This record gives sequence, structure tokens and C-alpha cells, in this order.
Amino acid sequence: MVAERLGYNRDEALTLGQAVAGMNAAAKAKAIGKYHAPQKPSAEAKPKVRKVGEKVEVSLCGRMVPAVHTPEGLRALNKGTPAKPETVVHYLEGKFGDALKDARDAMTVLARSLPKSELESTAFSLYEAFRPAIPRGTRGWGAKGVLDLTQVRGMAAER
Repeated sequence: MVAERLGYNRDEALTLGQAVAGMNAAAKAKAIGKYHAPQKPSAEAKPKVRKVGEKVEVSLCGRMVPAVHTPEGLRALNKGTPAKPETVVHYLEGKFGDALKDARDAMTVLARSLPKSELESTAFSLYEAFRPAIPRGTRGWGAKGVLDLTQVRGMAAER
């Protein structure tokens, strides 16, 4: 929702959001000793004129997301390959089920409650405020929690 609010179309935003979520998960895994990131190749200079096939980095939620311009639009890169929006949608449908539309609507309201200039810098702290708590003692990576959409909508109303 942050990427959409910042002007990316839905398909672009889906792949960028997936990339940020993956980067955050990798950072957490690294912090608890479950993952060691590969060395990052040296950054290339950004070309001034974008064209299909050119790689860019997109700033989103405090992360620099590697992306590429494709004939269909901008796509985040996943292990060097353009991410597929339909794969992200399938994943979200699997996680949220029938609540996906309600979750998307609540997140949209929250994203629109902030000026675009403020959203980029506060998006991750907003997420930290509403992310599902995992019960103490729950074992395993990716344990499920409950997302409180009333809380998300309330955060928007407070702004």
C-alpha cells in the first residue's frame, strides 16, 4: 500500500512490497543467527534515461529495492529475476484468505491518512505498531499472528 500511495501501479507495488518484506525477514533471520546474507555486488551508476532491461534501486520503507524496467512496468528483482505480481497475489490470498480485501482496504485508509512525503519515512514504524504479536514461547520461523484491522483503521483516524 505504501508503494501504491507513493505512485507505483498495483503490479509494481506488489513486487516492491514483497521485496521489502523479504528484506525485513532476512534482516530478522540474520539478527537471530538463522541467515547470513550473501555479499552484495558493487552498485552500478543509475542511468538517466530508463528503458526496458535497465536496473534501478527503489527506496521503499527504508530499504533500497533492486528492480528492473520490464515491458509490463517496473518489477522488483528476486534473485536477479523480475518478480511476478500474480505470485504475490497468490501468496497474499493464501495468508489472508477472505480477509484480504478488508486488510487491503484498512491499509489503504492508513496509507492515505498521511502525506506522501511523510509516508515513506514513517511506514515501517507504522507497521511495527500494528504488526501481529506472536505469543511468547511460540516456536518456529514465520509463526502466525492475528492482524487487528480495527487497530489499523484507528491509527488512520488518529492522523
